[in-house]
Amino acid sequence: MAISLGKKREPGARRAQAADASERVSGLDQLRVALRGSPQLTLALCGALLLLGVWLCWNSVAQIRHRGMLSDMEGARNNGGQLVQQALRQHFKRLEDGLAAPGVNDALRAGDLTLAAKLAGAQWPNLESLEILPTDLKDTYAGLSKGGYGRVAAIEEALAENRETHLITQGMGGPRLALAAPVRVDARVVGVASAILPLRELTSGLDSAAQVSGTYLGLRQGGVTVWERGEQAYAESAERASQALNDSPLRMVTAGPEAPRPVFGLGVVPALAVGLGCFLLAYVLWRMSHKRPAEAGGGELTPTLAEMDTAASGESEQKAFAIREPIRPTPVMIDRGIFRAYDIRGVVGQSLDPGIAELIGHAVGSLMHEQGLKEIVVGRDGRLSGPSLVEGLVSGLMRAGCDVIDIGMAPTPVIYFGAYHLRTGCCISVTGSHNPPDYNGFKIVVGGETLSGDAIVDLYTRIAEDRLYSAGERGTVSVRDIGIDYVQRIASDVQLGRPLRVVVDAGNGVAGELGPRVLEAIGAEVEELFCEIDGTFPNHHPDPSEPHNLADLIEMVKRCDADVGIAFDGDGDRLGVVTRDGENIFADRLLMLFAADVLERNPGAMIVYDVKCTGRLPGHILRHGGSPLMWKTGHSLIKSKMRETGAELAGEMSGHFFFAERWYGFDDGIYAAARLLEILAAAPEEPDEVLKALPKGVSTPEIKVDAPGGDPHAFVERFCSAAQFEGGRASTIDGLRVDWPDGWGLVRASNTTPVLVLRFDADTEQALARIQGEFRTRLLAIKPDLQLPF
Repeated sequence: MAISLGKKREPGARRAQAADASERVSGLDQLRVALRGSPQLTLALCGALLLLGVWLCWNSVAQIRHRGMLSDMEGARNNGGQLVQQALRQHFKRLEDGLAAPGVNDALRAGDLTLAAKLAGAQWPNLESLEILPTDLKDTYAGLSKGGYGRVAAIEEALAENRETHLITQGMGGPRLALAAPVRVDARVVGVASAILPLRELTSGLDSAAQVSGTYLGLRQGGVTVWERGEQAYAESAERASQALNDSPLRMVTAGPEAPRPVFGLGVVPALAVGLGCFLLAYVLWRMSHKRPAEAGGGELTPTLAEMDTAASGESEQKAFAIREPIRPTPVMIDRGIFRAYDIRGVVGQSLDPGIAELIGHAVGSLMHEQGLKEIVVGRDGRLSGPSLVEGLVSGLMRAGCDVIDIGMAPTPVIYFGAYHLRTGCCISVTGSHNPPDYNGFKIVVGGETLSGDAIVDLYTRIAEDRLYSAGERGTVSVRDIGIDYVQRIASDVQLGRPLRVVVDAGNGVAGELGPRVLEAIGAEVEELFCEIDGTFPNHHPDPSEPHNLADLIEMVKRCDADVGIAFDGDGDRLGVVTRDGENIFADRLLMLFAADVLERNPGAMIVYDVKCTGRLPGHILRHGGSPLMWKTGHSLIKSKMRETGAELAGEMSGHFFFAERWYGFDDGIYAAARLLEILAAAPEEPDEVLKALPKGVSTPEIKVDAPGGDPHAFVERFCSAAQFEGGRASTIDGLRVDWPDGWGLVRASNTTPVLVLRFDADTEQALARIQGEFRTRLLAIKPDLQLPF
């Protein structure tokens, strides 16, 4: 296809154009002469233009600053509302826990409401009073002069709405927080609880929250200001920017200075553009006043615009101009390949950056919006790229209207725990798990469901198709530390029957702080190894499934004469174990120990294990009265199968363990370590004896081979369709596993890195060598140059 660049000009047209240019240049020269002849006028004109430019630019900047202040005020208001709601949730949780305390139900059944209230409030700090009243409220109304109308109003609402309520009351010697909730026994309402607390229990968080300078922030109920801070001059206008708290008579209000009036009605960008234009025009006039006009005759003069135009027009018939854009850093383009089977994972700077993180956050927030979910917990591991990715992620979540609770740097299981503890049902762990330092990614839970498979792909599709929800009002972000809550929750349930000496190797991963704290809290004596959090992993790779990464731990256990060695991966959701004499206890054998313990209390329970686990595991589960089920590898896939089957326990060969019995069902290497020590401490034998007694054959660790073409899934698909094994039972649940009476072999595709994962297990060395030979022959038949280490 030919593209016409323009018509050829006739000679007469060229002469006419040159004459027009000459006339234009003559006019410019006359303007130069006029400016040079009136320096005072020129100076005044340039000065006026500069002043106008300064005024316009200052007004534009003032509008920008005011918009920023409004955003900060809105953030402070939203954060304040979040703090108040968190305080209310905390106290209602204490009321709920108090009513569930030992002896309370018995007292309620006996009709002793006074004793029930005493027992329920025994462990409630700063509680002023707690009563459990009969539902007829006869005595309560008789004593109104003592209790005040506000307290009774909260009680009446709790009974009428059949839910917990709260109110600020002024009738008890000053403002107080009144809580009320129905009290049930066997689903029957037998009374109503009424608790009175000092107002500071509600507002203490507001006192320490950030305040936007020069503005007003307040907490109000009806026409009464409960708490306030800042410039009183703006108190009356604060209602215009009020925000009601969910299911509460309370609301946060804020106000600040009025917006600057736009000059000539110009907004931010037009005012800035016109202001800069004034500066440019002043500069041009000043330059023109200092140049001489072109004259005929001698002397070397500055070329006029006509001369420049004539030269340019002469060259324009021979050359074409290209307008070049300034070079800018190129953002990472979103890669479909980072959306894996059970999480999102990529290389920072290549397939992942803060912009991609923001899109992912926006997509997750859109999914939450569709499910009617608002709050989400976010945390990260110790990798250097974590803070910037979290910043992008949180920005995307807030765009979708989500309220983010940032718990900072924390192991992945602590982030999962946060979704339960803070009752959000949603969380995202920004983590590269056990991968190299330049990797990072996202493990996502929405509505209690860990996203995997099609749900992960749906996030990519939302982004690619621009199906992202943008809320009319951005969400909020608050900061919370739940590390101590996590430690206390485990220590309240797990305690060692006798002290054990343990070496903990965190591999400089994020579990290096909380892992040792948990084990010390349950009664272990802990020696730390590489527990300083360092996202470059300077000592060894944080992957306990690789035996060479356990060399330092084995040496340290021997040197300290410890009972056992514990290793965590980079984000703390996987567990590795070594004995005193240096034996690596693979995760499938640990699962045997956990299964026997769980089945003692839950006979017949389902135990799920992945395709990489030993063939002796299902028989061990059956002998202890359980129901074994083999399933696909992947933390989210295993959790989904547990929910589907109601399994009490699951485990993967990689070191992920999932306890639904006494825990929440997510993979948690730290909790699994605590349960392991509990079992070892309860046994009469030494830990080495307990671990060595577990059924054992001859097996390999996970063997990782670079996938041909970097696509392990395509290769495994070819292998499954082409390979035929005589005398073996093939399973294609996840890759290809072939079982013989004396052992088995497996080839599957990794979902986190571009490698093939192989494992072999047999009763004898001879059987192991035979099975490896069978697989080697068939693998090389497909790819003769495949580098196999066996």
